[in-house]
Amino acid sequence: MNTCRDCNQPLTGRADKKFCDDQCRSNYNNRHKPGYQPAVRKINAHLKKNREVLEKLNPQGKIVVNRAVLLKAGFNFQYHTHTYLTRKGHQYIFCYDQGYLGLESDHILLVRDDGSKR
Repeated sequence: MNTCRDCNQPLTGRADKKFCDDQCRSNYNNRHKPGYQPAVRKINAHLKKNREVLEKLNPQGKIVVNRAVLLKAGFNFQYHTHTYLTRKGHQYIFCYDQGYLGLESDHILLVRDDGSKR
């Protein structure tokens, strides 16, 4: 008799059944996903949060905000996916398609990458 791959309980039903229920299937798959160790999960959560903050504050694709607004919304400046250096030497920092450029006096230009520069 086969047993559940998650909880090791005996299985009933189809001969090719691998899990008792959806919860056991989900538990098993979450534990065995490659690259989903706790550290990776934590970093991905920060990246996702940062992108959501930028997207929410920048619905039109370009706006200037104060650094304090980003911090209050939960933005963490330590986490980003990539940077883009312009010909003039300005470095934009991105979280996926949402980015920013530091300006003077704690102002930050928020931008969205529409993919046209690639």
